[in-house]
Amino acid sequence: MKTIGDILSASPVIPVVTIEDAADAVPLAQALVRGGVRVVEVTLRTKAAFDAIKAIAAGVPEILLGVGTVLKPADLEAAARAGATFAISPGTTPSLLAAAKNAPIPFLPGVATPSEIMAAVEAGFGHLKFFPASVFGGPDALKAFAGPFPSLRFCPTGGVTAENAARYLALPNVVCVGGSWLTPAAAVAARHWGEVERLAREAVAGLARR
Repeated sequence: MKTIGDILSASPVIPVVTIEDAADAVPLAQALVRGGVRVVEVTLRTKAAFDAIKAIAAGVPEILLGVGTVLKPADLEAAARAGATFAISPGTTPSLLAAAKNAPIPFLPGVATPSEIMAAVEAGFGHLKFFPASVFGGPDALKAFAGPFPSLRFCPTGGVTAENAARYLALPNVVCVGGSWLTPAAAVAARHWGEVERLAREAVAGLARR
């Protein structure tokens, strides 16, 4: 099984996707793969989410499939059953951190403050999601975290864009970024998979040169 570090290192950017229609899941994932993206996060924000996750797991096995917006242990268990490669939460709770330690898939806990970081480290996690990054200080906050937490690696998400992603990735404690700009809602709704592929290719090519 891949570690969370392996997964996060597979792509400089992880598309954060909210899927309204499960029928869009496979062509969307295939467009990302054609564009060079090897990791995706599908959020649990819609009724179609788990059907979409199952479809991608079965139809696009080459992509590393993350399930985001995991809020409780039951979500983590359901993500694993649906075929996810890993799971991601926007924040942390003691029960979720405890469940994740014995989960069948790797877990990326979300943090925003030093106290939350310390709780995640105490639970044994060395890779963390910084969310919402732009609200909690952006790159400057991550620079500050490097002092007391030099061994940690982060995936900032929330307010990360094509314009500021490189600034995050220039930091030594940032392994990748998460963002929704690769899969604009309008393009997905119109099923413009060529546009998704183009955005993915541009992001991977541009950010890989950092």
